[in-house]
Amino acid sequence: MLWLLLLQVWVSCLWLGHSEVVKSFESSCPQFFFRETPPNEALEPENPAWICQRYKNQYFFATLYDRKERIPVYSAYIYEPGPGKRPQGWLVEPQLMGPTYPKTMEKEWTLINHYNVSLEKLSESQAILQDYKNLTGLNRGHLNPNGHHFNYSSRVATFTLTNIVPQDEKLNGGAWNNYEQRTMIRNTQGCDTTYVIVGAVPGNNYIAKGRVNKPSYIWSSACCVVDNNHRKAWAVIAENDQNQVQLLTLGELEDTLTQLYGRGQVSLFDSECPRE
Repeated sequence: MLWLLLLQVWVSCLWLGHSEVVKSFESSCPQFFFRETPPNEALEPENPAWICQRYKNQYFFATLYDRKERIPVYSAYIYEPGPGKRPQGWLVEPQLMGPTYPKTMEKEWTLINHYNVSLEKLSESQAILQDYKNLTGLNRGHLNPNGHHFNYSSRVATFTLTNIVPQDEKLNGGAWNNYEQRTMIRNTQGCDTTYVIVGAVPGNNYIAKGRVNKPSYIWSSACCVVDNNHRKAWAVIAENDQNQVQLLTLGELEDTLTQLYGRGQVSLFDSECPRE
């Protein structure tokens, strides 16, 4: 009986380690969070999905997904920029439809042609490519940007519709891009490891006939490990209809998000990350 119990535990652990939509980040892909501590429950929507973003049998980042609004709440990753081409094509998350579907992100075409999935069924669980067509003044804004990753597979993994939101096109190509490409390079000087969490606050407007929420704000936060005794942190927030970014302390962003989400005090990182 003991060996049977141990076998059951082993199988359970194996399943947790290889499932895409998981029960918690702590048990499945904690490595993307400083001290393996995800944000607290104050950011959780009514119908959340915890996704360990998996591509080619490897986890690349973590996303808390809002099934109702069909946008990510946040994506968490380790900042490792590098040169390389921008990938083409978009992926979706099969396991948002259920645990019997593939555990890695796939193209819509693959699910329709090889797994007998209808586009209608896929669209019930998440945003699809059709939702982001014919946009005016908006485009597909990555939370976890491909330019913050050092190899092609890690950059491809960011091109999943569970990692993007409808973002103001001027902001996405302007002040937000400047933050991602320039401010991050400056701020991470001297950092050994930089943990990043980028999120979106749901707004009152929608695209795709009410299917996909247009966030009211986009925000980003970072916790940098300089060495065993030193950390530094910073944060930004931007209204999703203006081409400007406000630089904040981590504590200021957490207080701002506490007001915007209205679900209690927000904590993005472990307490060892400085708030001032």
